[in-house]
Amino acid sequence: MLILIAGPYRSGTNDDPKLMQENLNRLEAAALPLFRLGHIPMIGEWVALPLLHLAGSTKPGDAAYEEILYPVAHRLLLKCDAVLRLEGASKGADEDVRIATERGLKIYYHIEDVPRAE
Repeated sequence: MLILIAGPYRSGTNDDPKLMQENLNRLEAAALPLFRLGHIPMIGEWVALPLLHLAGSTKPGDAAYEEILYPVAHRLLLKCDAVLRLEGASKGADEDVRIATERGLKIYYHIEDVPRAE
């Protein structure tokens, strides 16, 4: 399965780049276990951050950020089979879960609940 890892990125950071990187590190920490279960992990920021740079974004919440960050995850959800929702308050991750649920995708809340790929 292609599994979107959703959780806090900007939320709770007051736009502090160090805290945002710590949140990204937590998202990325789930990627290798998913891969080892036979899945392809995906994090929206892996796609969005280079695009933000190319679009000239200078800070979270600017026009390029709004154009790219959340829409990337929403487009990825058109290709994903499931979502792994990590702990922590996040409007963006909650929206990912809402969209995934509407599409009938499986939502996992713990890596231990993700089945091994066949």
